[in-house]
Amino acid sequence: MLSLLTQSISNASFAIYFPKFVGSIYELLSAPVSYLEIVIAYVGGAATKSIVLGLIILATASLFVPLTIEHPFWMLAFLVLTAVTFSLFGFIIGIWAKSFEQLQLVPLLIITPLTFLGGSFYSINMLPGIWRTVTLFNPVVYLVSGFRWSFYGKSDVSVGVSLGMTVVFLLICIAIVAWIFRTGYRLRN
Repeated sequence: MLSLLTQSISNASFAIYFPKFVGSIYELLSAPVSYLEIVIAYVGGAATKSIVLGLIILATASLFVPLTIEHPFWMLAFLVLTAVTFSLFGFIIGIWAKSFEQLQLVPLLIITPLTFLGGSFYSINMLPGIWRTVTLFNPVVYLVSGFRWSFYGKSDVSVGVSLGMTVVFLLICIAIVAWIFRTGYRLRN
């Protein structure tokens, strides 16, 4: 899940930032394709690469440890939902960034701490009351909890809440991308 999350962000952010950097984004924006098709292409490509990588890691792990997936459908659903959501988030970062340094700023200073504080390596139920409440504002908690439930049948947060919060984050990213294309934010000079 963590590799999927980080690869989704970096694949999408580099994919849209590089055309901006070299100046070929203007040809793309003037091409007879809709903004929806542009987003589907970039986000779909980044999400597909991330999903393939996640499945390769899963297959490799199954060679070394006994692996049982209690809810395979939900595992795939969380896998795809996470890849698409964080590819959209990476797309937003790629449009926002003005330099390669800014491109790495959000993943390095925001996403990495959120993954370590999101219950990836521990159960958030082990935390004292106030810190558990603070942790529930971290979107990574819901991804990890839903993915953990699909494998082991145990989660820190209910599966419905995990799915709902992931969809909410997806909808927020879609709204931001729609706003970016409507206003031309950092796409047109």
